[in-house]
Amino acid sequence: MDKDKDTQKQDEQDPSSQPSSLVQKIQQLGQSNVAQAPDSNIHVLSIIGQVEGHVTLPPQNKTTKYEHLIPQIIAVEQNPKIEGLIVILNTVGGDVEAGLAVSEMIASISKPTVSIVLGGGHSIGVPIAVSTDFSFIAPTATMTIHPIRLTGLVIGVPQTFEYLDKMQDRVINFVTNHSNIKEEKFKELMFEKGNLTRDIGTNVIGEDAVKYGLINEVGGVQEAMVKLNGLIEANKPEDGKFVQ
Repeated sequence: MDKDKDTQKQDEQDPSSQPSSLVQKIQQLGQSNVAQAPDSNIHVLSIIGQVEGHVTLPPQNKTTKYEHLIPQIIAVEQNPKIEGLIVILNTVGGDVEAGLAVSEMIASISKPTVSIVLGGGHSIGVPIAVSTDFSFIAPTATMTIHPIRLTGLVIGVPQTFEYLDKMQDRVINFVTNHSNIKEEKFKELMFEKGNLTRDIGTNVIGEDAVKYGLINEVGGVQEAMVKLNGLIEANKPEDGKFVQ
């Protein structure tokens, strides 16, 4: 019995018996050398893949769980060392209420916020993208604007339509209140026919998103960092210290 304990203790102390940090990096990130960012006053919030809400999605789906995002946003608001938030989106959309919850939280924090749409910011990713103080979109990135839809069993009664209509209004009101796009234009893009091959709606690319007033500017990481640092400086009191 004592011999088994000694063997177990040796295994715990022997580095060769444990996965090395190099192996862990390769398994998690696909590379052995990872650039280390210095201590920063900016927090990066990544929303990648599908926004997962109340229903767990299949394991093959790449998802961002909203229960992981909400504590991060609260921590950004509470942490005095964090002075700004940058939101990076490459999402196909997902759960409507989860996306709206994240959007409302980002819009309500007191610190400067900037978003970048890279690749795509589709469906419920649109409210998240416009929830920040300033938004950027990459020249080749796209945003799909379409009506809300349900999957699974639907009760065929007028109340179901009314529920969908009210949820649709929540999305429209949020987007129009947090961007420069007009409600009429947003609805026109949302219910456009012939733009999407098998759906109703519009696929808006880079400069068009800015032209419609949905996004503030075309740009990438550099432009977003410059803008956020400018907002942070403008947000600071004259003595350079925040009052908590």
